[in-house]
Amino acid sequence: MPLPALGARARATERRAGLGQAPGSEAAGEGGPASILRNGILGVKLWELDYQLRPELVAQEPAAERDQARLLVLERQTGSLHHSRFYRLAQWLSPGDLVVLNDTQVLPARLRARKETGRAVELLLVRPVEPGARRWLALARGSRALGKGARLRLDGDGAVLTVAGADAGGHLIVDSEEPGTPVEELMRRFGMPALPPYIRRPPERRDYAAYQTVYARRPGSVAAPTAGIHVTEATLAGLAQAGIATAFLALHIGPGTFRPIRSEPVEGHSMEAERYEISPETAGAIEHARRLGGRIVAVGTSTVRALESFAVTGRRIDASSLFITPGFRFRLVDCLVTNFHMPRSTVLALVMAFAGRQQVLAAYGEAMRRRYRLLSYGDAMLLL
Repeated sequence: MPLPALGARARATERRAGLGQAPGSEAAGEGGPASILRNGILGVKLWELDYQLRPELVAQEPAAERDQARLLVLERQTGSLHHSRFYRLAQWLSPGDLVVLNDTQVLPARLRARKETGRAVELLLVRPVEPGARRWLALARGSRALGKGARLRLDGDGAVLTVAGADAGGHLIVDSEEPGTPVEELMRRFGMPALPPYIRRPPERRDYAAYQTVYARRPGSVAAPTAGIHVTEATLAGLAQAGIATAFLALHIGPGTFRPIRSEPVEGHSMEAERYEISPETAGAIEHARRLGGRIVAVGTSTVRALESFAVTGRRIDASSLFITPGFRFRLVDCLVTNFHMPRSTVLALVMAFAGRQQVLAAYGEAMRRRYRLLSYGDAMLLL
């Protein structure tokens, strides 16, 4: 059965974190986001989320075998580090633990088009204006003037998208010029995966499968939950054989995951709300594991955000703009599988909140000394 909300204090945290807002809205605490103090501590300085990233270690290609990725294991209580491989994940966990994975499916959301002047434009389709709607919200790159009525001819067979306006968050609203051909169909025919900007090459055919988890089921993300990329069917079978259960949820990752933090203190950063859904079966599995003393092992930071949003609000289906920074009190997640992340990013803030800034920086330093592959197509960490 679903876990309950955690009372008045949790509801206050919910308001500050921006939970339950419609996608595209901003979190607003008392006096605006920049005035937020989380759990009574002073705001986190931007430099605290920094480290010297070695560009030559940023993985530009997917691993030849998903589960052969290296796994750096950090024991949070002692700071001990261990070097392993992802296919050995079950050896680091215990019978009765529950591994929770995000089964969102990455959309081929990147479209190339041209204005009527011939100038190239790149679109990133974000989501329908509302569930089931013909019109989609989009971001554009390559043109400063895309006003209402602008026509964009897609590279491919000449299909046309028209700009119907813009929303309050600065997204374009686009529609297909052909009444019988919705935007979603054009995306599936002509779209490409929106690889992160630090992968310095255009998407290729192999990325359609590589930049996707093997268990992806619910379409809706523009970016992959990359910690799950290492998981194979053999990984899942190995967990089951070791008495470790698995459960799934969906949090649809938006383009905000690529947006660096620039505010000072960092709590002033506004997270774009993202839809999540936790089934009654997954909620029951979480409650069962906790009751029996098992640990909740989140695969990926998106899974953490969905679980901790659920813990705060008690709502299984909602939109969350929860921004987890050092000082956050985790209520559900006991262990975390995650990749290595960019400096000054919201996901690095979450990892530091979970494992401690100094321990994370020490682990990152060790990983770079050992030439681990970094970021989305790179190696992984297990935080115990």
